[in-house]
Amino acid sequence: MKAVIPAAGLGTRFLPATKSQPKEMLPLVDKPSIQYVVEECVAAGIDDILIITGRGKRAIEDHFDRSIELEVALDDKGKDGLKKQIEDIADIADIHFIRQKKAMGLGHAVLRAKKHVGGEPFTVLLGDDLVFSKRPCIGQLMDLNKETGGCIIAVERFPKSTISNYGVIDAKTIRDGVHLIRDLVEKPPADEAPSDLGIIGRYLLKPEIFSYLEKTQKGAGGEIQLTDAMKLMNGDHEFHGLEFAGSRFDLGNKFDYLRATIEVGTQHPDVGGQLKEYLTSLDMKKIEEKFT
Repeated sequence: MKAVIPAAGLGTRFLPATKSQPKEMLPLVDKPSIQYVVEECVAAGIDDILIITGRGKRAIEDHFDRSIELEVALDDKGKDGLKKQIEDIADIADIHFIRQKKAMGLGHAVLRAKKHVGGEPFTVLLGDDLVFSKRPCIGQLMDLNKETGGCIIAVERFPKSTISNYGVIDAKTIRDGVHLIRDLVEKPPADEAPSDLGIIGRYLLKPEIFSYLEKTQKGAGGEIQLTDAMKLMNGDHEFHGLEFAGSRFDLGNKFDYLRATIEVGTQHPDVGGQLKEYLTSLDMKKIEEKFT
C-alpha cells in the first residue's frame, strides 16, 4: 500500500517562522515534523511514499536526500552516530515528490497523486497532524480495512467550541470506536454539526475517490475539499470512522505545537531528564516578570 502526504500548504498560522521554511520542517526538538509522519508510514509497513509539495518546499526534498558533504564532515569529526542518523533518513523509504502548482485545497492535492497511486487502495497522512501510539495510527486504519474492505477515516471527539474547525461525520456506531458513516460535512457551524466526531489527518481510501474528486466543486474556503469528495463517494461506497488509539497533536495550532514540543522533549534521550527537572522548577511569577 502506498502513502500520500500532502505538504503544499503555506503555513500562514506560523508566520513569520514559515516565511522562508516549510511548516512541515518546523522541528520537535531535533527532528522535523514531517519525518515523524514518514516514520509512522514505515512503522506500519508502508515504504512507497508520495509527498505533495509546492513552491518554497524544496527543503523537504533536501531533507530526505543524501547530504554527502555533511556525511563526510561528520565522518572526519568521528561523529559516527550522527552520520548514521543522516544516512538512515535518506534510506528510510522510497520517497517521491510532485508539486501542487496552484493552492486549490486538500482534495486537489490528493488528486495530484492519481497517477502514482494507480488502481489500488492508498493512505493519506497530513503532514501537520502527528499521532503518537503503540500501533501506528495509519496501521490501525489498515487493520480495520482488512475487516471491512472499505474506506476508513480516523476521527476524534471534539468539544462544541472547536468542532466547526473540522470535517464532521454523521454515523451509526457499530461497536466501541467504530462507526459506519452515513454522511460527512466540512466545517459545519457548531449548532449544525451532526456529531462530535471530527475527521483528523489520517485516511485509507479506495482509488475510486479520484473520480469523485474530479467532479467535486469548490467548497469551504473556495477550495476543493477532500471531505466533499468523500461525501459524494459515500453514497456508492462504504466508509467507516475509527476512533484511533493514541495522542494527536495538530501542529497547525500554536498551542498544540508547544505541547508536542514539551511532551516529545521530555522523552528525548539527550535532554529529557533536564527538561523534566526544568518544568518542575518553573516559577511562573518570575518568568512573567522577565517579559513585562
